[in-house]
Amino acid sequence: MSMRQGEGEADVAPKSKRPSDSAFKQQRLPAWQPVLTARTVLPTFFVIGVLFIPIGVVLLHLSNTANELVIDYTRCKSSDPGNAGITCADYLQANTGKQCNCNIKFNLTSDFSGDVYMYYGLTNYYQNHRRYVKSRDDMQLLGQLSQTPSTDCAPFAYNPENQLPIAPCGAIANSLFNDTLKLTQGGVNIKLLNTGIAWPSDKRVKFHNPEGSLSQALKGFSKPIFWQKGLDELDPENAENNGFQNEDLIVWMRTAALPSFRKLYRRLDQTNNNYAKGLMAGEYTLNVEYRYPVVSFDGTKRMILSTTSVLGGKNPFLGIAYIVVGAICITLGLGLLLIHMRCSRSNMEMINVNPHTQYS
Repeated sequence: MSMRQGEGEADVAPKSKRPSDSAFKQQRLPAWQPVLTARTVLPTFFVIGVLFIPIGVVLLHLSNTANELVIDYTRCKSSDPGNAGITCADYLQANTGKQCNCNIKFNLTSDFSGDVYMYYGLTNYYQNHRRYVKSRDDMQLLGQLSQTPSTDCAPFAYNPENQLPIAPCGAIANSLFNDTLKLTQGGVNIKLLNTGIAWPSDKRVKFHNPEGSLSQALKGFSKPIFWQKGLDELDPENAENNGFQNEDLIVWMRTAALPSFRKLYRRLDQTNNNYAKGLMAGEYTLNVEYRYPVVSFDGTKRMILSTTSVLGGKNPFLGIAYIVVGAICITLGLGLLLIHMRCSRSNMEMINVNPHTQYS
């Protein structure tokens, strides 16, 4: 009985590792391989060039239809009595946490028609630093206040003087831009709106005030160390623009990807008949309440007035990029065409190449 079992086991053939005879496993599937010849490559270069250059010209023209004025006020002269002759940057270095006032007159040489926006710009400011970007408490920004802020907020989680938790905590909120920029013409203030500057999705989804009274909810919490006002005092004229719903705070909390950036600060109020069509050419004055120090890290501050085009703000990069790529393609096409005409061989010569003819 045992011998028959052994014979049966010996009759079992070993399992083959050979792949099955299928088109996929035997690599018999049909394939297509492009053959790059002058007849196929050269037209591609010329088509790209002919398409890209006109598109770039149109994009550049549309960008140039937007007006833009940039004023660097990093080292503007103080207009405060007793501080004449010194810059606000030097004053802030000697008086940390104080305020300096300066006035800059400028001239609009052309009309800024349509919607007019004011931005503030900073340079050499690395908001994209890994520790800076994560230094926030998203649950706190949603209005869910806790006596134990996120550990990501350290060292800006608790006030070192009274050990109260900070709201909003973290390095981003602590460094909120707090200069005040105003425009006047002929001594009359031009009304600028501080709402409608944040992304609606940010205000609707990412930032909420706690339920009930904001001032009551913030009892037991401290304002950020660098701030001069509390979270419930950011906009004394509009209660709905306070707390975590303050649009200046929301704009600042969306960190920039590059060290030189601009953020939307104000919109021109065009309900006033004098400015219904925008800012007309003429003399204006920029009044700055200077509080934000930047010279310590070799940064600069700018005020930007801008209108928009179909593509948004003034930005010639896209148009220039299209023109440059198109020009490069046409140049390469012409160069390769010249080489092909002077050095190419006929199909029969290529077919009949042999060791005796390939170097002739």
